[in-house]
Amino acid sequence: MDVGRGGGRTLARVAVLVRAGAAPMMWLGFTAAGIGLFLPGLTGRRIGLYAGAALFLVAAAVVAAVRRARYRDLEAGAVRAARGDFLQDRAVTVRGRRRSYRWWLLLAWVLATASALAVPAAGGLLLAGAGAGLWLKAGLIGRREHAADVLWWVPVEWVPRGRPAGPRVEGYRTTGPAAGDAAPGGARRR
Repeated sequence: MDVGRGGGRTLARVAVLVRAGAAPMMWLGFTAAGIGLFLPGLTGRRIGLYAGAALFLVAAAVVAAVRRARYRDLEAGAVRAARGDFLQDRAVTVRGRRRSYRWWLLLAWVLATASALAVPAAGGLLLAGAGAGLWLKAGLIGRREHAADVLWWVPVEWVPRGRPAGPRVEGYRTTGPAAGDAAPGGARRR
Protein backbone atom coordinates (compact mmCIF):
# COMPACT_ATOMS: atom_id res chain seq x y z
CA MET A 1 0.00 0.00 0.00
CA ASP A 2 1.31 3.42 -0.89
CA VAL A 3 1.10 5.39 2.33
CA GLY A 4 2.18 8.59 0.61
CA ARG A 5 -1.12 9.06 -1.24
CA GLY A 6 -4.35 10.29 0.25
CA GLY A 7 -4.38 12.10 3.51
CA GLY A 8 -6.54 13.13 6.36
CA ARG A 9 -4.98 10.69 8.80
CA THR A 10 -3.94 11.46 12.33
CA LEU A 11 -0.21 10.87 12.73
CA ALA A 12 1.70 10.23 15.98
CA ARG A 13 5.44 10.69 16.35
CA VAL A 14 7.33 7.41 16.45
CA ALA A 15 9.88 8.65 19.01
CA VAL A 16 7.12 9.97 21.29
CA LEU A 17 5.33 6.60 21.21
CA VAL A 18 8.55 4.84 22.18
CA ARG A 19 9.53 7.36 24.84
CA ALA A 20 6.08 7.61 26.46
CA GLY A 21 6.47 4.37 28.39
CA ALA A 22 9.98 5.07 29.63
CA ALA A 23 9.29 7.46 32.53
CA PRO A 24 6.47 5.46 34.16
CA MET A 25 8.48 2.25 33.92
CA MET A 26 11.56 3.84 35.45
CA TRP A 27 9.66 5.55 38.28
CA LEU A 28 7.63 2.45 39.11
CA GLY A 29 10.75 0.30 38.89
CA PHE A 30 12.80 2.49 41.19
CA THR A 31 9.85 2.70 43.61
CA ALA A 32 9.54 -1.08 43.67
CA ALA A 33 13.31 -1.39 44.17
CA GLY A 34 13.20 1.13 47.03
CA ILE A 35 10.40 -0.77 48.74
CA GLY A 36 12.32 -3.97 48.17
CA LEU A 37 15.31 -2.63 50.08
CA PHE A 38 13.20 -2.60 53.25
CA LEU A 39 12.55 -6.33 52.90
CA PRO A 40 15.38 -8.73 53.77
CA GLY A 41 14.29 -11.30 51.15
CA LEU A 42 15.67 -14.80 50.78
CA THR A 43 18.98 -13.76 49.25
CA GLY A 44 19.72 -10.63 51.26
CA ARG A 45 19.95 -7.02 50.15
CA ARG A 46 23.50 -7.08 48.77
CA ILE A 47 22.85 -9.99 46.41
CA GLY A 48 19.52 -8.43 45.46
CA LEU A 49 21.20 -5.15 44.53
CA TYR A 50 23.94 -6.85 42.52
CA ALA A 51 21.40 -9.01 40.70
CA GLY A 52 19.18 -5.97 40.15
CA ALA A 53 22.05 -3.91 38.75
CA ALA A 54 22.89 -6.71 36.30
CA LEU A 55 19.24 -7.08 35.32
CA PHE A 56 18.94 -3.30 34.85
CA LEU A 57 21.85 -3.24 32.39
CA VAL A 58 20.71 -6.34 30.50
CA ALA A 59 17.10 -5.13 30.25
CA ALA A 60 18.17 -1.67 29.06
CA ALA A 61 20.42 -3.16 26.37
CA VAL A 62 17.86 -5.71 25.18
CA VAL A 63 14.92 -3.28 25.06
CA ALA A 64 17.02 -0.67 23.24
CA ALA A 65 18.09 -3.25 20.62
CA VAL A 66 14.79 -5.10 20.05
CA ARG A 67 13.27 -4.63 16.57
CA ARG A 68 16.06 -2.28 15.52
CA ALA A 69 16.07 -3.71 11.98
CA ARG A 70 12.29 -3.28 11.68
CA TYR A 71 12.56 0.38 12.71
CA ARG A 72 15.31 0.99 10.14
CA ASP A 73 13.31 -0.71 7.37
CA LEU A 74 10.27 1.45 8.14
CA GLU A 75 12.43 4.57 8.29
CA ALA A 76 14.09 3.75 4.96
CA GLY A 77 10.71 3.32 3.25
CA ALA A 78 9.14 6.45 4.75
CA VAL A 79 7.28 8.86 2.49
CA ARG A 80 6.26 12.49 2.88
CA ALA A 81 3.14 13.14 4.93
CA ALA A 82 0.15 14.25 2.92
CA ARG A 83 -1.04 17.83 3.07
CA GLY A 84 -4.29 16.77 4.78
CA ASP A 85 -2.63 14.71 7.53
CA PHE A 86 -3.10 15.89 11.10
CA LEU A 87 -0.05 15.84 13.42
CA GLN A 88 -1.06 14.71 16.89
CA ASP A 89 0.24 16.74 19.83
CA ARG A 90 2.95 15.18 21.96
CA ALA A 91 0.80 15.37 25.12
CA VAL A 92 -2.10 13.56 23.42
CA THR A 93 0.22 10.81 22.16
CA VAL A 94 1.84 10.35 25.58
CA ARG A 95 -1.50 10.31 27.39
CA GLY A 96 -2.98 7.75 24.99
CA ARG A 97 0.08 5.51 25.13
CA ARG A 98 0.22 5.54 28.92
CA ARG A 99 -3.51 4.90 29.24
CA SER A 100 -3.32 1.88 26.97
CA TYR A 101 -0.66 0.27 29.21
CA ARG A 102 -1.63 1.51 32.67
CA TRP A 103 -2.96 -1.85 33.89
CA TRP A 104 0.07 -3.72 32.58
CA LEU A 105 2.34 -1.22 34.30
CA LEU A 106 0.42 -1.63 37.56
CA LEU A 107 0.70 -5.42 37.31
CA ALA A 108 4.44 -5.16 36.55
CA TRP A 109 4.91 -2.90 39.57
CA VAL A 110 3.04 -5.32 41.86
CA LEU A 111 5.11 -8.26 40.59
CA ALA A 112 8.37 -6.30 40.90
CA THR A 113 7.49 -5.29 44.46
CA ALA A 114 6.41 -8.82 45.40
CA SER A 115 9.62 -10.29 43.95
CA ALA A 116 11.51 -8.41 46.69
CA LEU A 117 10.39 -11.13 49.09
CA ALA A 118 12.80 -13.43 47.26
CA VAL A 119 15.44 -11.09 45.79
CA PRO A 120 15.27 -7.54 47.19
CA ALA A 121 15.23 -4.71 44.62
CA ALA A 122 15.99 -6.97 41.63
CA GLY A 123 12.50 -6.97 40.10
CA GLY A 124 12.19 -3.22 40.47
CA LEU A 125 15.54 -2.62 38.83
CA LEU A 126 14.56 -4.96 36.00
CA LEU A 127 11.44 -2.87 35.39
CA ALA A 128 13.47 0.35 35.58
CA GLY A 129 15.99 -1.12 33.12
CA ALA A 130 13.21 -1.78 30.61
CA GLY A 131 12.16 1.86 30.94
CA ALA A 132 15.74 3.01 30.47
CA GLY A 133 15.93 0.86 27.32
CA LEU A 134 12.87 2.61 25.89
CA TRP A 135 14.43 5.97 26.69
CA LEU A 136 17.66 4.91 24.93
CA LYS A 137 15.71 3.64 21.91
CA ALA A 138 13.86 6.96 21.63
CA GLY A 139 17.21 8.75 21.81
CA LEU A 140 18.61 6.59 19.01
CA ILE A 141 15.55 7.32 16.88
CA GLY A 142 16.04 11.01 17.62
CA ARG A 143 19.66 10.90 16.50
CA ARG A 144 18.64 9.21 13.24
CA GLU A 145 15.89 11.83 12.79
CA HIS A 146 18.43 14.59 13.31
CA ALA A 147 20.90 13.01 10.87
CA ALA A 148 18.20 12.55 8.20
CA ASP A 149 16.74 16.02 8.92
CA VAL A 150 13.20 14.59 9.15
CA LEU A 151 10.70 13.49 11.78
CA TRP A 152 9.03 10.07 11.51
CA TRP A 153 5.30 9.70 12.06
CA VAL A 154 2.93 6.74 12.01
CA PRO A 155 -0.85 6.73 11.45
CA VAL A 156 -2.57 6.29 14.81
CA GLU A 157 -4.95 3.62 13.55
CA TRP A 158 -1.97 1.37 12.79
CA VAL A 159 -0.76 1.42 16.39
CA PRO A 160 -3.77 0.57 18.57
CA ARG A 161 -1.52 -0.80 21.33
CA GLY A 162 1.18 1.82 20.83
CA ARG A 163 3.67 -0.35 18.93
CA PRO A 164 5.24 1.93 16.32
CA ALA A 165 7.09 -0.98 14.65
CA GLY A 166 4.37 -3.61 15.07
CA PRO A 167 3.08 -5.91 12.33
CA ARG A 168 0.17 -3.60 11.45
CA VAL A 169 2.49 -0.71 10.63
CA GLU A 170 2.88 -0.51 6.85
CA GLY A 171 5.22 2.46 6.72
CA TYR A 172 6.18 5.78 8.23
CA ARG A 173 5.48 9.27 7.03
CA THR A 174 7.94 12.12 7.30
CA THR A 175 7.82 15.83 7.91
CA GLY A 176 10.46 18.47 8.26
CA PRO A 177 12.28 18.80 11.60
CA ALA A 178 10.23 21.84 12.67
CA ALA A 179 6.84 20.06 12.52
CA GLY A 180 4.91 19.14 15.64
CA ASP A 181 5.59 20.06 19.24
CA ALA A 182 8.23 17.46 20.10
CA ALA A 183 11.96 17.59 19.42
CA PRO A 184 13.84 14.73 17.74
CA GLY A 185 13.81 11.79 20.15
CA GLY A 186 10.35 12.64 21.49
CA ALA A 187 11.30 15.14 24.18
CA ARG A 188 9.41 18.40 24.68
CA ARG A 189 10.48 21.07 22.27
CA ARG A 190 12.24 23.90 24.09
